[in-house]
Amino acid sequence: MALPVAFFALFFAWPVAAITARGLKADGTWHLGRFAEVLGRSDIRHVLWFTTWQALASTALTLLIALPAAWVFARLEFPGKQVLRAVVTVPFVLPTVVVGTAFLALVGHGGLLDELWGVRLDTTVWAILLAHVFFNYAVVVRTVGGLWGQLDPRQEEAARMLGASPLRAWRQVTLPALAPAVAAAALMVFLFTFTSFGVVQILGGPTFSTLEVEIYRQTSEVFDLTTAAVLTLVQFAAVGAILAVHAWTVRRRETALRLVDASVTARRPRGAGQRALLGGVLATVAVLLVLPLGVLVRRSLDAPGLGYYRALTDADGGTFLVAPLHAVWTSLEYAVAATGIALVVGALAAAALARRDAGRLMRGFDALLMLPLGVSAVTVGFGFLIALDEPPLDLRQSWFLVPLAQALVGAPFVVRTMLPVLRAVDTRLREAAAVLGASPWRVWREVDLPLVRRALLIAAGFAFAVSLGEFGATVFIARPDNPTLPVAVARLLSRPGELNYGQAMALSTILMVVCAAALLLLERLRTDRTGEF
Repeated sequence: MALPVAFFALFFAWPVAAITARGLKADGTWHLGRFAEVLGRSDIRHVLWFTTWQALASTALTLLIALPAAWVFARLEFPGKQVLRAVVTVPFVLPTVVVGTAFLALVGHGGLLDELWGVRLDTTVWAILLAHVFFNYAVVVRTVGGLWGQLDPRQEEAARMLGASPLRAWRQVTLPALAPAVAAAALMVFLFTFTSFGVVQILGGPTFSTLEVEIYRQTSEVFDLTTAAVLTLVQFAAVGAILAVHAWTVRRRETALRLVDASVTARRPRGAGQRALLGGVLATVAVLLVLPLGVLVRRSLDAPGLGYYRALTDADGGTFLVAPLHAVWTSLEYAVAATGIALVVGALAAAALARRDAGRLMRGFDALLMLPLGVSAVTVGFGFLIALDEPPLDLRQSWFLVPLAQALVGAPFVVRTMLPVLRAVDTRLREAAAVLGASPWRVWREVDLPLVRRALLIAAGFAFAVSLGEFGATVFIARPDNPTLPVAVARLLSRPGELNYGQAMALSTILMVVCAAALLLLERLRTDRTGEF
């Protein structure tokens, strides 16, 4: 456990503390009174209100649209289910800047809706809410659907035989069992939308700003580190509260239910109602998830002869010191390194948390591991530049700084994927191997590893995908001669001109294809009982 604790302390807690202290301390004096001053400003109150309001609305809308799909994936068996599950998950691992770009191509100026009906939603709340549903749809489907598929359907059938209506049987038998999973999914969706950055940055325009966007603006445009530090602490407190409640719901879900093999609960659709629900879910996926990605691909092909893709090999545009296509190879190299770090740190943390004698302190660390997903990535990235600037850890000029920041985002996914599998390993197998003289390393290699190998590969895939798309921290620390794909897309979108816009669409399409390929591979490895994702 020492290595994970040291990693998060050194590369997460220290940079965040350093940049926050820099903002609240000037001339050797702590300016704690600035809290009331900053939070009393009308523009900041508007940011706080919009951040909370849009997160609540996005969460409710996501649950409303995604819960029917969770049932379909849990209870129905149909051709193409594995591929559809991968399609549903692609938006979740895409960078938020690509999600924003996809919806910009759909609803923005000159977008598909603008061309067909003259409708533009690029600077309205609805565009942001729909983009958040697009991004978080898979969170509900996988979290709730994974548990729903493992609930014993005979309990609800018994209630029906005793005279309960279908609605009453679902409300009194299934819903209470699903409540922890629904609560956990809702909290995660709220967390991701509360800290939304790329989507709001691209679609919100100057009118709408979340805490994360405002922290970025105060840090990089206004250079008001005090206001940024106050907002960082406010967001940190809110995220900490969300994660504490989430940890409680996860523990309740793990201990309160008796589950069955999900493969025996899924059946072919029976009756017109089930077929209609399946058709509705397929239509929703097509319109809400596939259509924005399809428009993104279409926009990248607008130039004749793959002109936008060919332009990616040219560095004469002035936006980059290298050809934009170089960002593809840079991102892949960084993501591989970040995946290796995340696997080592996350696997060790999961192994420690899976021990039967893990106490309350260890369970608290489990919640802390999720903090990098909610704490301002902008703060982390800028904190890297402030904190890691002196020997022996002067890493500002090192290429390794970017994989370290990306690994902070990937490690929680490794933990969440591997922890349920490690907890399911029968301790008697380890004890028997130890009694026969096997060393701890040999026990791990010959007992644990064969049982968790599949989960380890899935964890590596998710860590790779989310590392590939990390944007908030990387935008500060990626070097101009080595931009990552999300940073390159954001830079291209920030510059006027049809060529820059088309190149942004082409790079986003490349990133989407890489993520989709990784997820299709994961679906071939995945079982319904492997991890939370």
